[in-house]
Amino acid sequence: MVDEGLLGMTRWHEGPLAAFDTETTGVDVETDRIVSAALVVQDAPGSRPRVTRWLVNPGVPVPAGATRVHGLTEEHLQRNGRWPAPVMHEVAQALAEQARVGRPVVVMNAPFDLTLLDRELRRHRASSLSRWFERTPLLVLDPWVLDKHLDRYRKGRRTLSDLCAYYEVPLEGAHEAAADAVAALEVARAVGRRFASRLERLSPGELHTLQALWHAAQARGLQSWFARTGTEEVVDPAWPLRPDLPAAA
Repeated sequence: MVDEGLLGMTRWHEGPLAAFDTETTGVDVETDRIVSAALVVQDAPGSRPRVTRWLVNPGVPVPAGATRVHGLTEEHLQRNGRWPAPVMHEVAQALAEQARVGRPVVVMNAPFDLTLLDRELRRHRASSLSRWFERTPLLVLDPWVLDKHLDRYRKGRRTLSDLCAYYEVPLEGAHEAAADAVAALEVARAVGRRFASRLERLSPGELHTLQALWHAAQARGLQSWFARTGTEEVVDPAWPLRPDLPAAA
């Protein structure tokens, strides 16, 4: 259990962190499915992480394009994956445990993974992700949002692999949920170290609130750019979880 007093004295990037990641059938949070997930817990920088993995038989076809990304074939998932309903319950329960002990959870591009998990819970459990955090909120750290706000004028892409290269974080086995979760966690620590003078006085709770504001501002800026270039794409400003759409249930 995380000692709240110790967490308050320790800069968040030097303390206990968890990280969550998923691999999916595609990139549409409303219709695509989770095929694997991982939760990584690390008590301190450099310590050996504890990893929990889930493999899911989504019950729908797995596109060849998705398999090329994460290497999980439909046949493999049918043979080795578990049915979604119990897995989604276990994943939500594991995240709720992180909230209960006050351990921040690193989620790269949080609105994708957390919203997809929410839709899976609605689909298979007639529940929602927010129900798990009604009493104790989940504290999320999103390396994409943090890096983009703190180093906003740096040119170039900001995918996980790009951030790993920039912050000199090893990424072994990209697009495997546990490997990506570990890498995202290390990127978050690296961001915390590099911008310590701007972040060290912020608690994880304060930082969670600020990231919601920063992401909304980033979304507005991107939406304005789309409007100027004639791109008909809508950018959702919600973070870390997109609001429910009736069709998702």
